[in-house]
Amino acid sequence: MSRTIVITGATRGLGRALVAEFVAAGHTVIGCGRSSEHIERLRSQFPRPHHFSVVDVADATAVAAWAQEVLKEYSPPDLLINNAALMNTPAPLWDNSVEEFAAVVDVNIKGVFHVIRAFVPAMVKRKSGVIVNLSSGWGRSTAPAVAPYCATKYAVEGLTLALAQELPPGMAAIPLNPGIIDTDMLRQAWADGASRFPTPEQWAQKAAPFLLRLGAADNGRSLTV
Repeated sequence: MSRTIVITGATRGLGRALVAEFVAAGHTVIGCGRSSEHIERLRSQFPRPHHFSVVDVADATAVAAWAQEVLKEYSPPDLLINNAALMNTPAPLWDNSVEEFAAVVDVNIKGVFHVIRAFVPAMVKRKSGVIVNLSSGWGRSTAPAVAPYCATKYAVEGLTLALAQELPPGMAAIPLNPGIIDTDMLRQAWADGASRFPTPEQWAQKAAPFLLRLGAADNGRSLTV
């Protein structure tokens, strides 16, 4: 059965790899990213009925306009994946700039809220759908030099578990730790060791079917791929 899947952070790393797997499996994918160049590549590679837009999830007005456009043309998402995220430049917490800390919070926490606020009411009205918010191993543990990122991913865990208690029967909200993958973000935090881990494409081959199997019985479960 073909599903409608909405994913943020669709242009690079895990997001782009998931898009490719979902499209190959016959699903309709609606995605966003901040880079117009990368969005154009997705549009060229995956034309209609798929839909890709330039959206900064930190901008509540832009997210609302995007969701309004998507929901006018498509059904509410069967699977909503909040994947967009930023990593802080590794440094002791006191050496992080106010501007960088704010940017990480704006994307990693506020961005998740903006997308939920824009799409989930239509899902609740239909009383079906799964919301997956990408957490991290650093949303369940900590490490030096990445305190802002850890703080935001801990927030994603709490936000998602509270959301799970608010949803009607038939729906699910799940914080998902993707595991350790060789992405640009991991290389930013841990350049020397990143290449020892699976590529986004290798990860997505397992993660996409895993995500598609999630349902109401998984509501409120902190899961890991």
